Amino acid sequence: MSLAFTRSGPSSPTGRPVILLHGIGGGKAIWAGSVAALAAAGFDAISVDLSGYGDSQGVAPGGMPVMAQAVLATMDALGLDRAALVGHSMGGMVAQEVAAVAPRRVSALVLACTSPAFGKPDGDWQARFVASRLQPLDAGQGMPGLAAALVPPMLGPAADPAGAALAARVMAAVPEATYRAVLAAIVSFDRRAALPAIAVPTLCLAGEHDRTAPPKVLRGMAERIPGARYAELAGAGHIANVETPAAFDAAVTAFLNEVLP
Repeated sequence: MSLAFTRSGPSSPTGRPVILLHGIGGGKAIWAGSVAALAAAGFDAISVDLSGYGDSQGVAPGGMPVMAQAVLATMDALGLDRAALVGHSMGGMVAQEVAAVAPRRVSALVLACTSPAFGKPDGDWQARFVASRLQPLDAGQGMPGLAAALVPPMLGPAADPAGAALAARVMAAVPEATYRAVLAAIVSFDRRAALPAIAVPTLCLAGEHDRTAPPKVLRGMAERIPGARYAELAGAGHIANVETPAAFDAAVTAFLNEVLP
Protein backbone atom coordinates (compact mmCIF):
# COMPACT_ATOMS: atom_id res chain seq x y z
CA MET A 1 0.00 0.00 0.00
CA SER A 2 1.41 3.38 -1.00
CA LEU A 3 1.73 6.25 1.45
CA ALA A 4 0.21 9.71 1.68
CA PHE A 5 2.69 12.34 0.58
CA THR A 6 3.38 16.00 -0.09
CA ARG A 7 5.30 16.83 -3.27
CA SER A 8 6.94 19.99 -4.55
CA GLY A 9 9.46 20.84 -7.24
CA PRO A 10 10.01 19.53 -10.77
CA SER A 11 8.53 16.03 -11.13
CA SER A 12 9.50 15.15 -14.68
CA PRO A 13 10.90 11.68 -15.43
CA THR A 14 14.36 13.25 -15.66
CA GLY A 15 14.04 15.03 -12.32
CA ARG A 16 15.97 14.31 -9.12
CA PRO A 17 13.47 12.75 -6.68
CA VAL A 18 14.18 12.97 -2.97
CA ILE A 19 11.95 11.17 -0.45
CA LEU A 20 11.97 12.44 3.13
CA LEU A 21 11.26 9.95 5.92
CA HIS A 22 10.27 11.14 9.38
CA GLY A 23 11.01 9.84 12.87
CA ILE A 24 8.80 8.00 15.35
CA GLY A 25 7.21 11.21 16.59
CA GLY A 26 6.90 12.77 13.16
CA GLY A 27 4.86 12.99 10.01
CA LYS A 28 5.19 14.60 6.62
CA ALA A 29 4.41 18.01 8.15
CA ILE A 30 7.76 17.99 9.97
CA TRP A 31 9.49 18.29 6.58
CA ALA A 32 7.65 21.37 5.25
CA GLY A 33 10.74 23.58 5.38
CA SER A 34 13.02 20.96 3.85
CA VAL A 35 10.54 20.21 1.05
CA ALA A 36 10.47 23.91 0.18
CA ALA A 37 14.27 24.20 0.30
CA LEU A 38 14.84 21.13 -1.86
CA ALA A 39 12.18 22.18 -4.37
CA ALA A 40 13.79 25.61 -4.64
CA ALA A 41 17.09 23.88 -5.41
CA GLY A 42 15.49 21.97 -8.29
CA PHE A 43 14.77 18.64 -6.60
CA ASP A 44 11.53 16.68 -6.79
CA ALA A 45 10.90 16.75 -3.02
CA ILE A 46 8.46 14.22 -1.57
CA SER A 47 7.68 13.89 2.14
CA VAL A 48 5.57 10.92 3.23
CA ASP A 49 3.43 9.90 6.17
CA LEU A 50 4.78 6.48 7.08
CA SER A 51 2.27 3.72 7.80
CA GLY A 52 -0.12 4.69 10.58
CA TYR A 53 0.91 8.35 10.55
CA GLY A 54 -1.11 11.32 9.33
CA ASP A 55 -3.05 10.42 6.21
CA SER A 56 -1.50 6.95 5.78
CA GLN A 57 -3.30 3.84 6.99
CA GLY A 58 -2.15 0.98 9.20
CA VAL A 59 0.30 0.85 12.09
CA ALA A 60 3.11 -1.15 10.44
CA PRO A 61 3.16 -4.07 12.93
CA GLY A 62 5.89 -5.68 10.83
CA GLY A 63 8.33 -2.91 11.70
CA MET A 64 11.02 -1.61 9.38
CA PRO A 65 10.54 -4.26 6.64
CA VAL A 66 6.85 -3.34 6.28
CA MET A 67 7.64 0.38 6.32
CA ALA A 68 10.34 -0.11 3.69
CA GLN A 69 7.93 -1.97 1.43
CA ALA A 70 5.42 0.87 1.78
CA VAL A 71 8.10 3.34 0.66
CA LEU A 72 8.88 1.17 -2.35
CA ALA A 73 5.17 0.87 -3.16
CA THR A 74 4.93 4.65 -3.06
CA MET A 75 7.85 4.95 -5.46
CA ASP A 76 6.09 2.51 -7.78
CA ALA A 77 2.86 4.52 -7.58
CA LEU A 78 4.78 7.69 -8.45
CA GLY A 79 6.64 6.00 -11.31
CA LEU A 80 10.03 6.45 -9.64
CA ASP A 81 12.66 3.86 -10.46
CA ARG A 82 15.20 5.44 -8.09
CA ALA A 83 15.20 8.16 -5.47
CA ALA A 84 17.47 9.69 -2.87
CA LEU A 85 16.28 8.99 0.67
CA VAL A 86 16.62 11.48 3.51
CA GLY A 87 15.78 9.77 6.79
CA HIS A 88 15.60 11.33 10.25
CA SER A 89 15.89 9.09 13.32
CA MET A 90 13.47 6.19 12.73
CA GLY A 91 13.19 7.39 9.14
CA GLY A 92 16.92 6.79 8.82
CA MET A 93 16.33 3.20 9.85
CA VAL A 94 13.62 2.87 7.20
CA ALA A 95 16.05 4.33 4.65
CA GLN A 96 18.69 1.77 5.62
CA GLU A 97 16.12 -1.01 5.27
CA VAL A 98 15.16 0.16 1.78
CA ALA A 99 18.82 0.34 0.80
CA ALA A 100 19.37 -3.20 2.11
CA VAL A 101 16.40 -4.87 0.41
CA ALA A 102 16.25 -2.82 -2.80
CA PRO A 103 19.66 -1.20 -3.33
CA ARG A 104 19.11 -0.38 -6.99
CA ARG A 105 16.12 1.80 -6.08
CA VAL A 106 18.27 4.19 -4.02
CA SER A 107 20.38 6.91 -5.65
CA ALA A 108 21.78 8.51 -2.47
CA LEU A 109 21.28 8.48 1.29
CA VAL A 110 21.17 11.14 3.98
CA LEU A 111 21.07 9.44 7.39
CA ALA A 112 20.30 12.10 9.97
CA CYS A 113 20.30 11.68 13.76
CA THR A 114 19.83 7.94 13.41
CA SER A 115 21.63 4.66 14.05
CA PRO A 116 22.14 1.29 12.37
CA ALA A 117 20.68 -0.62 15.33
CA PHE A 118 18.59 0.02 18.39
CA GLY A 119 20.62 -2.49 20.33
CA LYS A 120 19.75 -5.62 22.24
CA PRO A 121 16.02 -5.75 23.10
CA ASP A 122 16.90 -6.97 26.61
CA GLY A 123 19.63 -4.37 27.23
CA ASP A 124 19.40 -1.93 30.16
CA TRP A 125 19.62 1.22 28.02
CA GLN A 126 16.96 -0.07 25.67
CA ALA A 127 14.66 -0.95 28.57
CA ARG A 128 15.05 2.53 30.06
CA PHE A 129 14.45 4.13 26.65
CA VAL A 130 11.21 2.23 26.06
CA ALA A 131 10.01 2.77 29.64
CA SER A 132 10.63 6.52 29.47
CA ARG A 133 8.56 6.79 26.31
CA LEU A 134 5.70 4.62 27.50
CA GLN A 135 5.40 6.13 30.99
CA PRO A 136 3.36 9.20 29.96
CA LEU A 137 1.11 7.00 27.82
CA ASP A 138 0.63 4.41 30.55
CA ALA A 139 -0.20 7.27 32.91
CA GLY A 140 -3.03 8.32 30.61
CA GLN A 141 -1.42 11.56 29.43
CA GLY A 142 -1.77 10.63 25.76
CA MET A 143 0.46 11.79 22.95
CA PRO A 144 0.20 15.49 23.93
CA GLY A 145 1.60 14.59 27.33
CA LEU A 146 4.31 12.48 25.77
CA ALA A 147 5.30 15.31 23.43
CA ALA A 148 5.46 17.78 26.31
CA ALA A 149 7.73 15.42 28.25
CA LEU A 150 10.00 14.26 25.43
CA VAL A 151 10.56 17.11 23.01
CA PRO A 152 12.33 19.65 25.29
CA PRO A 153 15.10 17.25 26.43
CA MET A 154 15.79 16.28 22.83
CA LEU A 155 16.55 19.85 21.78
CA GLY A 156 19.97 21.46 21.57
CA PRO A 157 20.84 24.97 22.82
CA ALA A 158 20.43 26.51 19.35
CA ALA A 159 16.93 25.13 18.76
CA ASP A 160 14.64 27.46 16.84
CA PRO A 161 11.51 28.09 18.99
CA ALA A 162 9.18 27.74 16.02
CA GLY A 163 10.81 24.45 15.07
CA ALA A 164 10.55 23.16 18.63
CA ALA A 165 6.86 24.05 18.69
CA LEU A 166 6.33 22.29 15.36
CA ALA A 167 8.06 19.15 16.64
CA ALA A 168 5.84 19.07 19.74
CA ARG A 169 2.69 19.70 17.70
CA VAL A 170 3.47 16.96 15.17
CA MET A 171 4.35 14.42 17.88
CA ALA A 172 1.16 15.21 19.79
CA ALA A 173 -0.86 14.32 16.68
CA VAL A 174 0.66 10.84 16.22
CA PRO A 175 -1.92 8.11 16.99
CA GLU A 176 -1.00 6.40 20.24
CA ALA A 177 -1.51 2.93 18.74
CA THR A 178 0.95 3.76 15.97
CA TYR A 179 3.53 5.09 18.40
CA ARG A 180 3.30 2.00 20.61
CA ALA A 181 3.52 -0.39 17.65
CA VAL A 182 6.47 1.36 16.06
CA LEU A 183 8.33 1.67 19.37
CA ALA A 184 8.00 -2.08 19.80
CA ALA A 185 9.30 -2.62 16.26
CA ILE A 186 12.34 -0.38 16.63
CA VAL A 187 13.90 -2.49 19.37
CA SER A 188 14.52 -5.34 16.93
CA PHE A 189 16.09 -3.20 14.20
CA ASP A 190 19.71 -4.06 13.37
CA ARG A 191 21.30 -3.30 10.01
CA ARG A 192 24.88 -2.92 11.21
CA ALA A 193 26.09 -5.78 9.05
CA ALA A 194 24.59 -4.12 5.96
CA LEU A 195 26.53 -0.85 6.27
CA PRO A 196 29.63 -1.97 4.28
CA ALA A 197 27.34 -3.03 1.40
CA ILE A 198 25.86 0.44 0.90
CA ALA A 199 27.16 1.50 -2.50
CA VAL A 200 25.53 4.90 -3.05
CA PRO A 201 26.73 8.35 -1.95
CA THR A 202 25.87 8.70 1.73
CA LEU A 203 25.90 11.59 4.20
CA CYS A 204 25.73 10.81 7.91
CA LEU A 205 24.45 13.98 9.59
CA ALA A 206 24.59 14.47 13.36
CA GLY A 207 23.37 17.06 15.82
CA GLU A 208 26.15 18.28 18.10
CA HIS A 209 24.05 17.84 21.25
CA ASP A 210 22.02 14.80 20.21
CA ARG A 211 21.85 12.33 23.10
CA THR A 212 19.52 9.87 21.35
CA ALA A 213 21.78 9.31 18.33
CA PRO A 214 25.06 10.90 19.46
CA PRO A 215 27.63 12.20 16.97
CA LYS A 216 29.92 9.25 17.70
CA VAL A 217 27.22 6.89 16.40
CA LEU A 218 26.85 8.80 13.12
CA ARG A 219 30.61 9.10 12.79
CA GLY A 220 30.92 5.35 13.28
CA MET A 221 28.29 4.73 10.62
CA ALA A 222 30.18 6.92 8.17
CA GLU A 223 33.36 4.97 8.85
CA ARG A 224 31.65 1.68 7.98
CA ILE A 225 29.89 2.86 4.80
CA PRO A 226 32.31 3.00 1.85
CA GLY A 227 32.96 6.60 0.83
CA ALA A 228 30.40 8.04 3.24
CA ARG A 229 30.72 11.56 4.60
CA TYR A 230 30.13 12.81 8.10
CA ALA A 231 28.87 16.25 9.06
CA GLU A 232 27.81 17.75 12.39
CA LEU A 233 25.32 20.55 12.96
CA ALA A 234 26.49 22.93 15.67
CA GLY A 235 24.01 23.64 18.43
CA ALA A 236 21.49 21.05 17.27
CA GLY A 237 19.99 18.19 19.25
CA HIS A 238 18.04 15.19 18.01
CA ILE A 239 15.42 17.01 15.92
CA ALA A 240 18.01 18.88 13.90
CA ASN A 241 15.87 19.35 10.80
CA VAL A 242 13.58 21.76 12.65
CA GLU A 243 16.01 22.99 15.34
CA THR A 244 18.58 24.41 12.93
CA PRO A 245 16.63 24.21 9.66
CA ALA A 246 18.80 26.53 7.59
CA ALA A 247 21.99 24.60 8.41
CA PHE A 248 20.28 21.23 8.00
CA ASP A 249 18.76 22.09 4.63
CA ALA A 250 21.99 23.66 3.40
CA ALA A 251 23.98 20.53 4.27
CA VAL A 252 21.46 18.20 2.62
CA THR A 253 21.02 20.35 -0.48
CA ALA A 254 24.76 20.85 -1.01
CA PHE A 255 25.41 17.12 -0.68
CA LEU A 256 22.59 16.10 -3.04
CA ASN A 257 23.54 18.77 -5.57
CA GLU A 258 27.02 17.31 -5.67
CA VAL A 259 26.12 13.63 -5.93
CA LEU A 260 22.96 13.97 -8.05
CA PRO A 261 24.02 16.35 -10.85
